[in-house]
Formats: sequence, C-alpha cells, structure tokens
Amino acid sequence: MPTFSQSHPMSGGDDQHSYIHNSSYQKAAIDVVEEKTKQYILEKLDLLNLNPDLSTFTIADYGCSIGPNTFHAVQNIIEAVKLKHLKESQENSLVPLEFQVCFSDQPSNDFNTLFRTLPPSFRQEYFSVGVPGSFYGRVLPRNSIHIGNTSFTTHWLSKVPEQVLDKKSPAWKKHYIHCNDSIEAVTNAFMVQYTKDMSLFLKARAEELVSGGLMIVLGFCLPDGVAMYETWPGIVKDAISDCLQDMATLGITTHEKIDMFSLPLYFPQFSEMKRVIEQNESFTIELMETVSHPLEAVKLSDNFITSMYRALLSIFIEKHFGIGEVDELFNRLAKKLSDHPIDFEKCKKQMVYYVVLKKK
Repeated sequence: MPTFSQSHPMSGGDDQHSYIHNSSYQKAAIDVVEEKTKQYILEKLDLLNLNPDLSTFTIADYGCSIGPNTFHAVQNIIEAVKLKHLKESQENSLVPLEFQVCFSDQPSNDFNTLFRTLPPSFRQEYFSVGVPGSFYGRVLPRNSIHIGNTSFTTHWLSKVPEQVLDKKSPAWKKHYIHCNDSIEAVTNAFMVQYTKDMSLFLKARAEELVSGGLMIVLGFCLPDGVAMYETWPGIVKDAISDCLQDMATLGITTHEKIDMFSLPLYFPQFSEMKRVIEQNESFTIELMETVSHPLEAVKLSDNFITSMYRALLSIFIEKHFGIGEVDELFNRLAKKLSDHPIDFEKCKKQMVYYVVLKKK
C-alpha cells in the first residue's frame, strides 16, 4: 500500500512563482545526462530477457513534481526504448509496444497542473497515471516497472531528525534552518536519516521493478570533504536563515518559530551516497559517475536564485510561518543577495551524480 511521510511539494500552479517556471536549473542537469541515458538503454537494455511477449512497457518517474522536467526525462526514455525495440524487432519477432507512465509524488503534489500541462503530443505517446505516495515506501505493484527514474529528489528526506529541533540535544541546529555542515552532531543526525531513507527508497524500487529492469537516479551531492556552507546553495539557505532572524527581531515572526523550523534536506558527500547504494544487494551498479552542472560556473542573477528558492521552499515557509510571510521573506532575500553578492568563483562546487542500477 502507498506510504505517506512529511509532504513537501514544490509550488504548484503555473504562475510566475510556480515550479514550472522556476526549474530550469534542474532541467539543465537533466539535459546533460540525456544522451548517456539513451545510449545505455540502446546498448544494455535487454527486451528479450525482460519478456519476449512484452506488450506494455511501464515507466515510473518518482518525485515527478509538476513538470516540465518530468515530461522531458520520460520522453527521452521512451524514445530510447522505441529505438531499442525497433533494433531487436529486426532480429526477433517482438510484440508491438505500448507505453504506460506512472507519475508519482506526494499526495499534496499538484497533479491537476501536472496532467493539464502534459503536452498533447505526449498524450499520444503513452498512457499516463498519477500515483500519490511517498517513494520511501512502495507505491506500485511488485514486478510492474521496467524503467524507474528520479531526478533531484532523494536529498528531500522523509522527515527532519527529531533531535535537531530539541534544544537539549547536542544535535540542536541552533538558528540554522538546514543542515549546512557547520555543527557535526547536526550533520550526523541528518546523515543517519538520509542513510535510512535512501535504503528504504532502494528497497521499495527493488520490489517494484521487474528482474532486469533499470533504475536511473540523478541528484546533487557534495565532493568528499566539502561542506554545504562552502557552496552557493548553502550560502543562499544561510541567507534565508538570516532573513528570518531579521524578521523575528522586527516582530514579523518569532525566534521560537524559527527554532522549531528546519528543512528536511540533506546533500550527501559522494562517498556517503555511493556506500548506501552499494549496500543494497538487489541491484547491480551499471553506472555511477559525476558530471559537472552546466551552470555551476555561471554567475546566477539574484532574481534567478530568489525565484528558484521561492518555488522550492514557499510551501514550507507558508505552512510554518504563514502565508503572509512568503513575500516578506523572499523580498528580503532578493535585497540581501543584491547587497551581498555571492562570489561564485570562490564557492566550492556541488556535484551532480548519475547512477544506473539494474534489478537482479
């Protein structure tokens, strides 16, 4: 049965603050590995071993949000499978394929906008279904998925570790709103939660995928030895913390509310991510590598950064601090970034990891 955890969807709808219009940073990284995915499917996917009589090929995108990135990722996979099917059909008598795509995300995800904005041409390519539920548990039937995909999702944890919100705990996060690696006990608490969650994610996918099926995982991680506060995303989230503290000083919110607020985010170091995946015995690791984000060396504008983080975090802010605080917070963030520009050249770099797993 579907499982539900703390829900943290991206901003829905299609207005100027929605995820649809503020997810180009993620899209740029998806584009980098597009050809890698296509080539791997063409060279390694074995349709005959999957099932010589296969007529419905099922793809799942976990943490689909509301598009358009999920549509591009799915379409790339379908195009590659079609080419592979055509090639193998020339050598064997294969049944014509139909495609089904399962778009899965938290129950509070804006599935209405997702399906309303599904391009008409894609509607003719595949049958689509929405699957609400946390991917830290099983959301689809056993042995039903041929290729699973997830992009920039597994750094979102199922919950914030309880001890980081406990002022009596050595792992109390103090005034920070995220794990920026500045307090060792806090980092350890988040790492333990990440390890548990990632293990659950892989266990659930191992049950859902057919034998020989593929799981493609794309995400952000840190190079070993690099702290989140040394990267520009870490600097931005610390700036958001500072803006909230300023708002509390002015009486717009309270320090007590800030003390009880933390984002369920953890960006693992590459070795941590690698270790968790290697511990799962249900998959063989076909590919595990890092690629540079195409915008990593680009000086991003204040408006670009503010809009992206508003799309990512406004639901969290609204739930905890109230609707009226969203505009105030991100207006302050834009001004802070303008007054104190980020030195992108001096920042340490995040990495994009690309993993292809095959179900044993």
